Amino acid sequence: HKYWQVLPVGPTTYGDSPYQPYSAFAGNPYFVDLDVLIEDGLLLKSEVLAVDWGDGFIPVNVSEDDALNNRFPVNYDGYLGDDRYVSYEKMYNVRFAILRKAYERFKEQCVKAKSVLDKGLPIYKKFDNFVKDNADWLKDYSMFMSLKANFDQKSWGEWDDDIKFRRADAMKKYEQELADDIGYWNFIQYEFYTQWNRLKEYANSNGIEIIGDIPIYMGYDSVDVWANQGEFQLDENLCPIEVAGCPPDGFSADGQLWGNPLFNWDYMKETGYQWWVNRIAYQSKIYDVIRIDHFRGFDEYYAIPYGDSTAKNGYWKPGPGMDLFTTIENKLGKLPIIAEDLGFLTDSVKQLLASTGFPGMKVLEFAFDSRDTGSGYLPHCYPNNCVVYTGTHDNDTILGWFETAPEEFQNNAIRYLRLTKEEGYHIGMMRCAWASVADTAIMQMQDFLGLGVEGRMNTPSTPGGNWTWRCLPGDYNNELADWLYEETKIYDRLN
Repeated sequence: HKYWQVLPVGPTTYGDSPYQPYSAFAGNPYFVDLDVLIEDGLLLKSEVLAVDWGDGFIPVNVSEDDALNNRFPVNYDGYLGDDRYVSYEKMYNVRFAILRKAYERFKEQCVKAKSVLDKGLPIYKKFDNFVKDNADWLKDYSMFMSLKANFDQKSWGEWDDDIKFRRADAMKKYEQELADDIGYWNFIQYEFYTQWNRLKEYANSNGIEIIGDIPIYMGYDSVDVWANQGEFQLDENLCPIEVAGCPPDGFSADGQLWGNPLFNWDYMKETGYQWWVNRIAYQSKIYDVIRIDHFRGFDEYYAIPYGDSTAKNGYWKPGPGMDLFTTIENKLGKLPIIAEDLGFLTDSVKQLLASTGFPGMKVLEFAFDSRDTGSGYLPHCYPNNCVVYTGTHDNDTILGWFETAPEEFQNNAIRYLRLTKEEGYHIGMMRCAWASVADTAIMQMQDFLGLGVEGRMNTPSTPGGNWTWRCLPGDYNNELADWLYEETKIYDRLN
């Protein structure tokens, strides 16, 4: 195994979807490891344990100290409550307060470091360098988050006009008034990226490259739209003119209304697509490979009148096409990118994919849907230059799919793959992916574990309850690792 693919790691908003982040550049505060803050003297163990993180934080047979330091036995008796799923309500209500405690101690450490002559780069200098090096996105992000708190978490479109329109006097005023809050949000990003870089270095040192996922669109209530208003299709009151989505099809009679503001591609072209160049350049630093979501939107994008309750009245408009990717390559060089080219693809989208040279995606669960014939998802149709998945975060697990898919689809899969219950349908489908000619094969951890619908990560167009599944200590072990090694060896996928 050489790749670890992750969902977007940006700061999530209402609904907790990683595809609706507050920022295209910032990291999610939920991922800042409190254990590391304890090791650095920024928090006390007692302070972390005193917080109500929800039932089931500590395994039944593990001490508080061991739990806090992630020391779990390989076989444990079980958890208090259901720790399999994240409680975002708990996270939102308690995490920011304890990070503020850490920030107060961090400021004290910086003051102390300035009065002590020590070897190496002092902590305050590391922090200052981070803020300076990332000023092109961090300054606006920390200002944005501070302003949201100041305006009771309202969307920026509901702020006072002076700051909504980013007038110079208002920007200066709030920058002074909210200076400490801005420092707090700078600190969170400093900690996130310090820890992320350590994680990435550890993965890379063990031969693992991280595939990062970036959404094509930004949510309206994001710093990117507020700080780059000309890059998006907004009217004179800074409301979206049209929004993103997908048209009605055999899967959805109303289509999908995503609601994201659309890019002003004409303006972006005039600026040399600088916002996209900056975004891809930054993501290529924190990831080894980039997966770009909704690749079709670069060829044509579906525009729905703002205010519509469904996607029925939308229409297709031309995107930037190859011009965008040529510009990115000219400025950044050839980068390893995966194109999420799922769904109905026109000839022009296929041509765009071929012109970029990016590998596309093949999802095995789609291959057996009788409504979607001729899409090329059956393994005997694969090109080498593609990435095969049994399913993605938007699909059910393999066993969940066999519980919920129409019987006709299930029978198609069983016949084509020669699946047996004795071996396990999930094992047979994964083996098919490994046996295919696709250059890369990626599986969800839930499928390795043989989980059903209880392991599904996301059900599109449903509110709440998504993005909550997580691995627990003991889920992965030497027995699973040995089995995976033998399977990948059989299909010559060992490097």
